[in-house]
Amino acid sequence: MEGAPQIGYACRMSLHTETVTYGGEHTGFFVRVERAQAPLPAVLVLQEAWGLDAHIEDVASRFARAGYAVLAPDLFAVGGHRPPPLARDRLAAAQAFVNAAGPTIFADPAARDAALAKLPKDEAARIGETLGTMRERLADLGVFVPAMLAATRFLREERVETRGQRVACVGYCMGGGLSARLAAADPQLALACIYYGMSPPAEAVARITCPVYGFYGGEDKRVNDSLPAFEHAMRGAGKRFERHVYPGAPHAFFNDQRPTYHAGASRDAFARTLSAFREHLIPA
Repeated sequence: MEGAPQIGYACRMSLHTETVTYGGEHTGFFVRVERAQAPLPAVLVLQEAWGLDAHIEDVASRFARAGYAVLAPDLFAVGGHRPPPLARDRLAAAQAFVNAAGPTIFADPAARDAALAKLPKDEAARIGETLGTMRERLADLGVFVPAMLAATRFLREERVETRGQRVACVGYCMGGGLSARLAAADPQLALACIYYGMSPPAEAVARITCPVYGFYGGEDKRVNDSLPAFEHAMRGAGKRFERHVYPGAPHAFFNDQRPTYHAGASRDAFARTLSAFREHLIPA
């Protein structure tokens, strides 16, 4: 009605967040809704190659608001400290460089060097060192498995809100590949969700006991080239594997802080992930 007072309503769900230490040397971002009553099913959110950053913390918070207790491990840290090239500010600067130069620089050293050459010398050296360290960490995802197993053990056995509850994992990019590795390493895992992560080694498939859901961008050839063999191996071993490939979506389509963000793919994948959590984490 014209002239009538306008009343606005705002609703903010209060979150409890903290940095936790587990397994003696590992740290991570833990989040739940403050008013959520224990026990709560648990979700492990596994980082991109950009580390535990504001985006991953935000993703963890989204799942917490959906009714889960969530831990996002800082997989680059030991004893709470990262090596200097993988510090938050260094990784943020490297991500900004890649956003501007384009993702192909990861596979094209000449293009990467040419783009770095356009920067001031000190800045180029710092970003180059960070990108090189990232590539080293990505070369062997198996080194992160002990930290992930310590995290699921912490949630099942130590954390009061989640003790004795089911645990799922969801990972993005590097974390997507890690999600598949954890599915093969943790026989108690209830569910693994892979967002545009590399498929696990063929020999790992036989050890996977939980359902696996995969979400992939249709334009992500590097990752998708490994999908047919992974799917064939999962089907052949009698494992449940549900995959969704989104036409027109690139790699990292879920990261809304990067130019790769694709709203349609993100919307559908997030809804399907929540549905999978409800199916596999909540006892009938």
